[in-house]
Amino acid sequence: MIFLKQWRRQKLRSQPIPAAWQSIILRNLPFFRRLPSEDQTELLGHVQVFLAEKHFEGCDGLMLTDEIRVTIAAQACLLLLHRKTDYYPELISILVYPSGYSTYEKRHLEGPIWEEGSKDQLGHTGRRLQVMVLAWDAAKYGAANPSDGKNLVLHEFAHQLDFENYATDGAPALATKAEYRAWARVMNREFKALRAAEEARLPTLLDTYGAQDPAEFFAVSTEMFFERPRALRAQHPKLYAELARFFRQDPVQYSAESVTTDSDA
Repeated sequence: MIFLKQWRRQKLRSQPIPAAWQSIILRNLPFFRRLPSEDQTELLGHVQVFLAEKHFEGCDGLMLTDEIRVTIAAQACLLLLHRKTDYYPELISILVYPSGYSTYEKRHLEGPIWEEGSKDQLGHTGRRLQVMVLAWDAAKYGAANPSDGKNLVLHEFAHQLDFENYATDGAPALATKAEYRAWARVMNREFKALRAAEEARLPTLLDTYGAQDPAEFFAVSTEMFFERPRALRAQHPKLYAELARFFRQDPVQYSAESVTTDSDA
C-alpha cells in the first residue's frame, strides 16, 4: 500500500498542472512568481497531490470552486517545499465558510470556573478532528497580502505539522533527539520572552496570540517566518535559524517584505 501511494503521488507530481489552476496561482498568490523555477515546479506538483487527496466541502451556502481549492492548496504546500512529506496525514477534510463563523464552546477560566458561549473564528483545526475549517475571505486575503505577517492558511497548516509528532506541543516531527533538544531550547526561550512582553504590554513583532501556548507560538512564528522574514531574522535570529533548518527554506530570498524592514526593526 505504501508503494502504491508513493507511485500515485509521483505520477501526480510529474503531470503538467492544469492551465486554469496555474492561472489561479499566478493571479492569487504573488509569492509564486518570486520563487526559483525549481521551487515553482515542486510546489505545483505538491498542489496536485494535495488536491487529489484532501476532501473540500463548502459550508453556509458557499459554492466550492477551483479558485478556492487551489488558492488554499498552494499556500498549504508552500510549507512542504524541500522536505520529505506525507501531505498532512492527520488531515482528511477542509471545510470552507464564505467568511467568519461562530462556534459554541466551554472555556476554562480558573479552578472550577468555566465559561460557555459562542466564539467568532476564521479558522480551526485539531489533532483528532481530521478536519480543518477556514474562512474563504480570510484565506484569500492572506494569499494576496504576503508581507503583512498574517496568513490564516499558513497558521492552521502549521498546526497540522505540529500534529505529525503525535502531540500538540509546538514541535513538528524532527529527525533526531538532538534536533528536538535544539528546537526546545530556542522555542522555549522565545515563547517565554513573548509571554513576558505581553504581560508587560511591550510592543512585539510576533503576534501575542502566540503567547497562549507553544502550539500557537509555532503557528504564529510560521506566519512571520514566511511573511516578514527580514524582520524576524533581524529581531529573532535564533528563532529564524531554527525555522529555516526545519522548513529548509530562506524566505528572505523571495519575500515581498520591504527591504526597509530590517532598519525599521
